[in-house]
Amino acid sequence: MRKIIHIDMDAFFAAVEMRDNPALRNVPMAVGGSSDRRGVISTSNYEARKYGVRSAMPTKTALKLCPHLVLVRGRMSKYKEASDIVFEIFHEYTDLVQGLSLDEAYLDVTDCDMFQNSATWIAQDIRKKIYERTGGLTASAGIAPNKLIAKIASDYRKPNGQFTVAPKDIEDFMKTIPIERIHGIGKVTAKHMHEMGIKTCLDMQGYTRSELIYHFGKFGDALFDYCRGHDEREVETEYERKSLGTEETFSKDISNFDEMKIHLVRMVEEVKNDLAHYEDRTVKNLHVKIKYFDFKQTTIERQMPFNEESFVYLLEERWAQDPRPVRLLGVGVKFEEEKVMDENNYQLSLLTEPKL
Repeated sequence: MRKIIHIDMDAFFAAVEMRDNPALRNVPMAVGGSSDRRGVISTSNYEARKYGVRSAMPTKTALKLCPHLVLVRGRMSKYKEASDIVFEIFHEYTDLVQGLSLDEAYLDVTDCDMFQNSATWIAQDIRKKIYERTGGLTASAGIAPNKLIAKIASDYRKPNGQFTVAPKDIEDFMKTIPIERIHGIGKVTAKHMHEMGIKTCLDMQGYTRSELIYHFGKFGDALFDYCRGHDEREVETEYERKSLGTEETFSKDISNFDEMKIHLVRMVEEVKNDLAHYEDRTVKNLHVKIKYFDFKQTTIERQMPFNEESFVYLLEERWAQDPRPVRLLGVGVKFEEEKVMDENNYQLSLLTEPKL
C-alpha cells in the first residue's frame, strides 16, 4: 500500500505578502487586480474569503463583496523564492515529488524510513520545517494511500492542519464526498451528474461501470474507481512541457488594432527570449488569444513559422472577424511532442512550475 502526501500552501501569495508586511495580516487583502477594478484576483487571504472573495474572481466583483479589500500587486520573484525553499524541504524526504504549481505538490513517501515510516508524522515534520524556514508560512496536508484521496483530505484541516485517511476508512470517507471534489470533474460534467441525481460519491456508486461509460465516455471507467476511492495514478517526477506563452490584461480596453499590435510585438519578443531555454524543442503551432471587454474569449492557432509577422497575421485575421474592445491579449507556442519520454508525463501549470 502506497503512502501519499498532498501538500498545499495556505493562501500562498497572500501569505508571503502578509509575512513581509505584517500590517496586512488582520485586514481583508488580495493579490492581483488593481484599484481601478480591472484584472482578476490571484489569491486572497482568509479574512477576505469571509466576504466571499476568491481566486480567479474579477476584481470588480471582489470589491463589490468587500469594498475595503486591500489590493496588493503580485511579486512573482518572492513567491518563487519561497517555493524553492518548500520544494527543497520536500526532497529531504523523498525524490518522488510531483509539483502541481508553486504552492502544491504530491509526495510518495512509501519508502521513506523517517519517523518509523509514518506518513502522518512525516507530513507533520514537513509542515513544521516549512514554517521555520520560510519565516512563518503555513501548509496543509492530506495523507492517504493514493493521490485522489490525499488531495481531498488536504482541505479538511485548512488552514495549517492535516488529515489522514487510513486504508480501512476509505469506504466510509468516500460516501459523503461531493462529486465536484473528484479529480477531472468540471462544471459541465458536474451539471450533467446533478441532472442525473448524482451529488455524492455514494450516489455514483449506484451506477455500474458500463452505465458510467455510457454517460461519460472513457472518463466513466475512471469514475467507477474514483467514487470508491480507488486511484492507481503514480506520483510523476518527469513531465514534458507542452506549450509556452504570455499574456497581458490592459489597464483600459483597447479598440485600436495598431495599439494592440504594439503590445503583441512586445509579448512575441518575450516568448522568443523564453524559447532560448528550450533549444532542444521544436515549435509546432503558434496561437493568439483575445479576451474581450465582456470576458468572452477566443483563440486562433496555426502551424506557422515563429516570427513577428506570423503572430501579427493571426491577430489581424481574428480581429477582422470580431473587432470589439479587448481587455486581454496573449501569444504563445505549442511544442512538438518529444519522441523519447516517459510513458506518463505531467504538464505543470504554464509559467508557474517549480524547479525540481
